[in-house]
Amino acid sequence: MSDPSQEYRRNGWWRSETFLDDLRRNTVAFPDKSALISRRVADGVTDVVTYAELDRMTDRIAHGLVRLGVRPGDFIAIQLPNRRETLPLTLACMRIGARIAPQMPIYRHRELDFMIRLTEAKLFVTTSRIGHVDTAETGMTLAREIPSLEHVIVVGGDGPPGSLNFDEHLLVPEPGDPADLEGRELGPDDPFLILFTSGTTGEPKGALHSQNTLYADIKGYGEAFGLDDDLVIMTAQTSMHYVGLVMAYLTALTLGGTAVTADAWDAGVYLDLMSDHDVTMYYGSPPFAREISEEQAARPRELPALSIFVSGSAPVPPHLVERVTETLGVRVYALWGMTENGGVTMTRPQDPPERAGESDGTVISGMEVRIVDEDNKPVETGEIGALQVRGAAQCLGYYLRDEIYAKSITPDGWFDTGDLARDDGYGGVRISGRTKDVIIANMCLKLPVSDIEALLGRHPAIRDIALIGIPDPALVEQVCAVVTPSGEPPTLEDLRTYLKDAGVNDWFWPERLELVEEMPRTVTGKIRKVELRERFGAASG
Repeated sequence: MSDPSQEYRRNGWWRSETFLDDLRRNTVAFPDKSALISRRVADGVTDVVTYAELDRMTDRIAHGLVRLGVRPGDFIAIQLPNRRETLPLTLACMRIGARIAPQMPIYRHRELDFMIRLTEAKLFVTTSRIGHVDTAETGMTLAREIPSLEHVIVVGGDGPPGSLNFDEHLLVPEPGDPADLEGRELGPDDPFLILFTSGTTGEPKGALHSQNTLYADIKGYGEAFGLDDDLVIMTAQTSMHYVGLVMAYLTALTLGGTAVTADAWDAGVYLDLMSDHDVTMYYGSPPFAREISEEQAARPRELPALSIFVSGSAPVPPHLVERVTETLGVRVYALWGMTENGGVTMTRPQDPPERAGESDGTVISGMEVRIVDEDNKPVETGEIGALQVRGAAQCLGYYLRDEIYAKSITPDGWFDTGDLARDDGYGGVRISGRTKDVIIANMCLKLPVSDIEALLGRHPAIRDIALIGIPDPALVEQVCAVVTPSGEPPTLEDLRTYLKDAGVNDWFWPERLELVEEMPRTVTGKIRKVELRERFGAASG
């Protein structure tokens, strides 16, 4: 297989510049413009960081990291809520040639131990607590157990004995010697960012990205939505993963826009920030989108600047598209992507508004998608198959797991996403489920999981819906509907009648109904169907 990098550069998907070059350019062009607006929910303080301030913070932190002995190629592990320190710390690592390993807030000792050992991270940067968890104490325990981990640095206050204060050791006011930073800066193709998959099954894998693989995605989805330096983007997703860090923080930086966030999820706070700071674009997975629409319906805010509302990480049901448009008065777009490649497909402004509830969109520039059968042959139009992708935004591989990554790559360079999809009929794709999440209904038929979930999601008695397959000797798998009710719970017969009235073949009707108060979810908002299958499969023996 030939090296495609020259094509990527020729088409402008990869570049010779870096995110630090973007910072320098924006600092000169509009030094007083807000680069980042970050609310600390507990104390009600909103930190506003201008581009000039971001540049100074980046320089100070870079010198602080060098004083702590961080060398080019070292990993820095970060577990922070959405705070102002994350972006300058990320840029400072680029400045001194270090690499960052963000850790999602849900990770605890077991996951952190695995990821810090794998990367041999030298520093662990966190806050004293995230929610009800003493993250700094966990960090100190890890530092005693892992030889590579030399320091635990605590943001926003004092940590346990032996830890270092972020402001005192990294954000020092004195300028350092510029010579200390010479020759360290990462290039656009150097490995830079490792993002671990959610780990809903098996061992987490660390997708390794360069600045160029990230830039390719920013360029692709920025062009799709016509984004420019007027962008004021907000996301409820964590900055410890792709959406928050890349599609919000680094996208705003690249374009010269502004990123807005808060360190704890509260739909009311987020809507207030949208209104107060003229947010133009919001990104959130369907659960966050639903809560935003419910809060806006209960206490409406004026949102004159908001023009783009993107939802992804899971198929967006039609009723949610309608509800968000009704309550917020904004157009909804659907997006599909992965940790390994960012946002790959999305619905577009030129599409009909209702398309977001029917499709996961068309592919961005610089990327390709195809839907294939078990022999990697294209499926017939409308048939469900395995979704594969390739292109400029694809990650460099799995860190120290080359053999695992190689199993996901075809001889002609396509990455097997693990998702099932079909042609949406408009030149795009519609995600139908996971390869390991297929339900074989009535002994032989692959159930169009997402389509049936979208239909049932419109039922007035359903707040959340997940279809899972339960092993059944007579049927291969029994179709089980797991439902979080909205008000009076529905019965199984209610669901079957609803699908009958919608014209759904009775072969695809659920044979079983289970009710739950809340769905178990990954940090990106995807329902943990593996957990549901284990729970209800065990219950059925």
